[in-house]
Amino acid sequence: MAPDLDPEAARPTMLAWSLVIPVKVLAQAKSRLTGLGGQRRAEFALAMAADTVAAAVRADTVAAVLVVSDDPEVRAIAADLGAIVLADTPAGGLNQAMAHGAAYSLDRWPERGRAGLAGDLPALRSHELTVALAAAARLRTAFVPDADGTGTTLYTAAPGAQFRPQFGPASRDRHLATGAVELGAVELAAVELGEGLAGLRRDVDTINDLRAAAKIGLGERSSALWPT
Repeated sequence: MAPDLDPEAARPTMLAWSLVIPVKVLAQAKSRLTGLGGQRRAEFALAMAADTVAAAVRADTVAAVLVVSDDPEVRAIAADLGAIVLADTPAGGLNQAMAHGAAYSLDRWPERGRAGLAGDLPALRSHELTVALAAAARLRTAFVPDADGTGTTLYTAAPGAQFRPQFGPASRDRHLATGAVELGAVELAAVELGEGLAGLRRDVDTINDLRAAAKIGLGERSSALWPT
């Protein structure tokens, strides 16, 4: 499918966004973090989600962060950080949770862009989101690939575009198949302050992923759990 380019090339890069972050129930989260006990995995999952939300709410063009979760600890911390908390009514997985949050935004703020963000980005920096969303504002749909180059950490749909997230295994190829534009060097170069997106691209599924995120620099809560 041809890239989902926006015919309204003059769309302002300061478009406001609603950012949806689904977070699993902690008891079920991060089973691939082998070497950590169940309680320790849950603590890291909560810390990574909190660091992701904290960075997201500080991004310049993010008007609202919508956290979709049924976990009471996640819901409490997300609310304290300034996010809008939604129950995972679809209970159908990551993409359904994102679509649920995006529909909530569309009903209330149709003029905003809608984006879905992975909830396991402990090295995320707010300015990385600002840069990526500014580039995405020039396109109908776009995405940021993960550090491994096969998955996705951020998916965006501009106002008027259909929101069709394809998170999961091999999601990069599935997003490309829908016509979404991969945000790479060319797209980011068109945006002031364009730079690498190491924290935005480094999601965490395994201990090696967590080590790689630690080299970039963990957020406050994840750093407190990581051995120095």
